Amino acid sequence: MNSREITKGILGAISILIGSVLLLYFLYAIRSILLYIAFAAVISLMGRPLMLFLTNKLKFKPGLAVIVCLFVFLSIFSSIFLLFLPIITDQTDLLGQIDLETLPEKIQRVLNDFTGYFKLDKFNVDDLVKKIDFGKILAFGDFTEVLSRIFSGVGGFMIGLFSVVFIAFFALKDSHLLENSLLVFAKTEDENKLRRAFIKIKELLSRYFVGLLFQVLILFVLYSILLLIFKVQNPIALALIAALMNLIPYLGPLIGFGLMMLLTITGNLDMDFSSVILPKMIYIAIGYLVIQLIDNFVNQPLIFGNSVKSHPLEIFLAILIFGSLLGIGGLIAAVPLYTALKVISKEFLSEYKIVKSLTKEI
Repeated sequence: MNSREITKGILGAISILIGSVLLLYFLYAIRSILLYIAFAAVISLMGRPLMLFLTNKLKFKPGLAVIVCLFVFLSIFSSIFLLFLPIITDQTDLLGQIDLETLPEKIQRVLNDFTGYFKLDKFNVDDLVKKIDFGKILAFGDFTEVLSRIFSGVGGFMIGLFSVVFIAFFALKDSHLLENSLLVFAKTEDENKLRRAFIKIKELLSRYFVGLLFQVLILFVLYSILLLIFKVQNPIALALIAALMNLIPYLGPLIGFGLMMLLTITGNLDMDFSSVILPKMIYIAIGYLVIQLIDNFVNQPLIFGNSVKSHPLEIFLAILIFGSLLGIGGLIAAVPLYTALKVISKEFLSEYKIVKSLTKEI
């Protein structure tokens, strides 16, 4: 090998490295657009069964079927948003009625009752409460700055919503749009394998996302019953938030539980801790635990096992791996990403024993 070939190889490697860095930077720069595409893809996958029902069973034209699907999704999301409003308005009213001079005393009383009940004498409640500046916590800052943030947030949300709906419209109307867009980067000899993989991925993920909808619905009903029984403020909205939090594996249920406990306490600050607040917290905690057991041992095995054809242990390990690599986003996207990798591996790496073992049910 002469010096010219060595130089050519080095320059080629440097070019590939620079190209990869530029590509990653470009993807990072358009990350919001990629997020819109991802949301639109999820909507198209979730709407696929309804789209097929409307076009095949009811003989709707594709354009009209897409409009109906998007109307259904927008109605669902609007209803979810409206359910959040009572919590926001009630908490705003609560903040407006709070006497900042007596608030530290109320919180200190609850904390003293808590530490006294559980004999946590080493926990110095008085010093903690004195260090908290409740005025700063409840202050909303400069009014003009708040308005600016609100308008910019609303504007960004509207742009994102329009983008997602626009992309989802064409993704639903042409079910091969996204896969054809990706196939332009593939080699000609690999197109058939990738096309088969995309069809299988769409089928599995469509069933998975529909299963998630049923999971959220079941949890929503169970949480609503629990919170209505113990008369927690805004039970329907809080049940929906807790149900949606379960979409984040492992971490989400903890967030939902913490929110329930927090609203149970804040809604009963004037009540006695040992006779009112603590018993209610214990009963809600027991009910929440029972619902989580139902979800973990009934709902999730049915959804994960039947929809994406994966063993629960596979799902658990995939969630841990993607979560450690990508954070909370990885926890949420772990199952779809792992499913896509399995299907693609079956098409291109089927000669390996581990791939055969993992993909034998697909």
